[in-house]
Amino acid sequence: MRTIGVDLAAEAVRTAVAIVDWRPGGAVVRNLRLGADDDAVCAAVEDAHLAGIDCPFGWPDGFVALVEAHHAGRLAAPSSSDRAWRRPLTMRATDLWVHEHTGLVPLSVAADRIAHAALRLTAVLARLTGRGINCARDGSGRVAEVYPAAALKSWGLPFRGYKGPAGQGVREVMVARLAEHAPWLELGGARELCVRSDDALDALVCALVARAVAQGASARPVDRVQARREGWIHVPTGPLARLVPGATSRRPPLADPPPV
Repeated sequence: MRTIGVDLAAEAVRTAVAIVDWRPGGAVVRNLRLGADDDAVCAAVEDAHLAGIDCPFGWPDGFVALVEAHHAGRLAAPSSSDRAWRRPLTMRATDLWVHEHTGLVPLSVAADRIAHAALRLTAVLARLTGRGINCARDGSGRVAEVYPAAALKSWGLPFRGYKGPAGQGVREVMVARLAEHAPWLELGGARELCVRSDDALDALVCALVARAVAQGASARPVDRVQARREGWIHVPTGPLARLVPGATSRRPPLADPPPV
């Protein structure tokens, strides 16, 4: 079984892809690279059982409705434009779920620069869909939305302060802790790159989360119909040890939701 992780940025130079092969008794990082363009991302997804991608898969229903109404000149004036009114416009159902259950706040795809990466992702998913790849945004197909910080926290690993040059020391600790918690994972040369680059480290975490999703060991959407529009962040529900071969290798089937 092969999973991949993609830390998707707006530009290829900050995009990392990790490839992890799972075998009896452990797993090995086959490749970890920076500077992945759309072709590289699509090729990796096509060659994998499941891909975990760190990027919002969609926009909040409320935000989409607001933009449509405003564009058409038929937006009804709200009684107030305060934070309470804006919250459902900027946060998806999955963002609110992650905040409630982990205390972390995912970046808003409607009100943050991460929207640039999300726009790129729409093009990538469209290409994959055109090639016959199931890119359902709820994670029931070949791709699943993931959030490395939430996964790291759920596994009891450091999850803050590891970004950028100033976070290299934290990344060293993170990689060492990962090796302790997952001695079955062969990092090889990927270890040095994960310490050097937070993008590479995030991509590796995404590939591990993809394994959890494949095993059915991640939190499933509260509302699958909404998740197929907005996307759903898959947070692991079990320890890292559950990822080793010997556990279930396939996800339990999910019933198709009614037409949207």
